[in-house]
Amino acid sequence: MHKKFEFEYDLLSNASSLSEVDFELLEAAKKATKTAYAPYSNFHVGAAARLSSGSIVIGSNQESTSFPVGICAERTLLNSVGSQFPGLSIITMAISYQPLGKDSKEPISPCGMCRQSLLDYENRYGSPIKIILSGMSGEVMVLKSASLLLPFGFDGSMLK
Repeated sequence: MHKKFEFEYDLLSNASSLSEVDFELLEAAKKATKTAYAPYSNFHVGAAARLSSGSIVIGSNQESTSFPVGICAERTLLNSVGSQFPGLSIITMAISYQPLGKDSKEPISPCGMCRQSLLDYENRYGSPIKIILSGMSGEVMVLKSASLLLPFGFDGSMLK
């Protein structure tokens, strides 16, 4: 048996095509890149989430000399929301990046571990998280749900 998996996403020519609230969130993610601690990779990633309360929370990657102890911006953000705002779901998350001395004109995509963490968060609250992926300029990708980033993702139902 042969099967096929496909999904749709929006590809915008630039951030000005976003709604006002999504543009504001993406700008917060871009600013969050400045809080990254990335002396080894020089790859600064910022994430921003709009919570069900309307609040915006940011996260950034934090590296360690003891690789792989560092943590990605997305998981930093998810852990912050989970511990500081229990019970609030994430409506939308924006992710951006700024490599030292280089342009970032293409959308960035979360790593596999972050994709699984995003899927876990969606499942935990039973609510999709809209994902906005961007560099500091250029095209912007918008996905209706983080689950689209990880087809065939692992979930807790397999443990029962």
